[in-house]
Amino acid sequence: MQSSDPKQDSCHHKPIICVLGIETSCDETGIAIYDAEKGLLAHSLYSQTHLHNQYGGVVPELASRDHILKILPLLKETLKKAHLKISAIDGIAYCAGPGLAGALLVGAVFGRSLGWALSIPTLGVHHMEAHLLAAMLENNKPQFPFIALLASGGHTLLVRVECLGDYEILGESVDDAAGEAFDKTAKLLGLSYPGGPAIATLAKKGQAGRFRFPRPMLDKPGLNFSFSGLKTSISSTLQTVDHNAQVKADIAYEFQAAVVDVLVKRAQSAMVQTGLRRLVVAGGVAANLALRKQLNDMANNMIVELYYPRHEFCTDNGAMIAYLGCRRLQQGQRDDLTINTITRLSLDKLS
Repeated sequence: MQSSDPKQDSCHHKPIICVLGIETSCDETGIAIYDAEKGLLAHSLYSQTHLHNQYGGVVPELASRDHILKILPLLKETLKKAHLKISAIDGIAYCAGPGLAGALLVGAVFGRSLGWALSIPTLGVHHMEAHLLAAMLENNKPQFPFIALLASGGHTLLVRVECLGDYEILGESVDDAAGEAFDKTAKLLGLSYPGGPAIATLAKKGQAGRFRFPRPMLDKPGLNFSFSGLKTSISSTLQTVDHNAQVKADIAYEFQAAVVDVLVKRAQSAMVQTGLRRLVVAGGVAANLALRKQLNDMANNMIVELYYPRHEFCTDNGAMIAYLGCRRLQQGQRDDLTINTITRLSLDKLS
């Protein structure tokens, strides 16, 4: 949105160099400072995993309350790490969605209010677009255009990226996303939340061959994903086997293998269909080592350039918000006085 805020309009002629990023979309509170000339200056992250683990998933009200408690201390911590005063900030970016409504509002209200107090521009940015561009935080940055495989929480997407703001969704999850399947399967196996790391750890003790689970959608045209049937297959299997430690490890191994197979083969198909030879993999599932190994093998065979954010920037974080906010604020985008958050918005609807 274009600004209708006179206080901020008077500052639009100032160059946007140093941007504060705020991430509160779900169960991580992230704060970061990105400098357009020097790169990432500092970032801090607080995870609520221990808070939600006892419930087997995120409790939205608890998430919102915890963001309120942690956001200001994290800001102070990040400024200290960067050796900056708050007056050095030229602009503020916050995650406007998708995400949990209450959690998003915490970051939006905090960021918008701080921007008003400092007389600097603010901008709400798209959570998945931030993941999409998180690899730009690395020294080895991908060049446009590229294909992006995004697997984060409730989203699994294959996206053709022409440039900033120009995205074509090639495939997406039609029911459960990969991250959701990990969480639900972990719960079936009696593992902790979040499910991705828990299953990956257990799968290391598993052996191939005892179970064979379906690779959903691979027998159908297109590039969409579906993982709800895989979870159902595991639920049915658990009703017919002994629940000893090795059986659970073998199920975890085969489940992970099935998800990885689907993600890699869909990504490979996207490369073949588009003719592009750059692949960016981002989101929480991108931290999975089994996925990275199989993608590396695929990339070597196809002569594909493969890019990842570092592990700490695969999960939700403030650094990706700060980077994206800096790019868009430099293009002249600003928020007006209205505070808007969006629980759902497709990437291809962005400008």
